[in-house]
Amino acid sequence: MSARKRSTGTEALQKSFDAVDHAPLLASFGVELPEELLRLALTHRSFANENGHLPNNERLEFLGDSVLGLSVAARLYQLHPTRSESDISKMRASVVSRYGLAEVARDIGLGRFILLGKGERASGGDDKDSILADTTEALLGAIYLEHGFEVARSVVLRLFSHLIETAAATGVHNDWKTSLQERLAERKLPMAEYSVTSEGPDHDRQFTARITVAGRDLGAGHGTSKKTAEQDAAAIAYARLRDELDFGPDSPETIAREAASGRKRP
Repeated sequence: MSARKRSTGTEALQKSFDAVDHAPLLASFGVELPEELLRLALTHRSFANENGHLPNNERLEFLGDSVLGLSVAARLYQLHPTRSESDISKMRASVVSRYGLAEVARDIGLGRFILLGKGERASGGDDKDSILADTTEALLGAIYLEHGFEVARSVVLRLFSHLIETAAATGVHNDWKTSLQERLAERKLPMAEYSVTSEGPDHDRQFTARITVAGRDLGAGHGTSKKTAEQDAAAIAYARLRDELDFGPDSPETIAREAASGRKRP
C-alpha cells in the first residue's frame, strides 16, 4: 500500500488560498491584485512557519504601515489647519493604531481570508486585533506595489474615512487601561480585574488577558507580552462599556454599585 502523498509547503499554500473566493475582499479595497501578491499579503507567519518557512506578509506590512501613516497624516493636516502638531499627531496615532486597523478589518470581514497556521486559527487568530491590523497593512503595501501611492492613498482615505473624520486629540488609544478605569469611575463601577495566561515557547510566547468588572466577563485580549494583552483586553472592555452593556436595575453593574454604596436591594 502506497503512502498518501503529503502536500509540500507551496502546494499547501495554494490549496488553502484557492479554498476561498477573494472577490469580495478585493471589492472592499476597490482594486485588483495579482494572485501571487494577494496570496503573499494574506500569509501570516504562523502559516508560513508551519509549511516550510515560506515567505510571509511582514515585509508588505512594513510598506503598508508607511503608506497608511503618510496618507492619514496628510489628510488630518488638511482637515485641521489650526490644530497643533501634537494634536494632529495624537489624532493620527488613534487612526493608525492596531485597534483602528482591526476595526476596519472587521468591517470588511478580513479575518476569514487570512492564511493562518493551525494553532493560530484554533486560538481565534482570525479575530485578533494584532493579526487583523498587520494583514490590513500588508494589503495596503501590496496595493502600493501594484498600483502606486495615489491609488493606495485613495484606498486608505475611503476605508478609514470614518476614523479620520471622528479622530479626537485625546490620545485615548495610547493607554486603554487608564481610559477604561476613567470610564469605570465615571459610572461608579469597581476597578477592572485582569487575569493573564500564556502559552508557547519562550521565543514566541503568546499572552491572553481576560478582564472582568463587577464579576462580569468583558472579553479577552491577546499579545506578545502581558502588557500588550492587558491593553488589548482593556480596549475591548472600553468599547463594550460604550456600546453594549446593560445598565438596567438588575444588571450586575447596578448591583455592584449598590453593594459598594451600602444600599440594600429590596
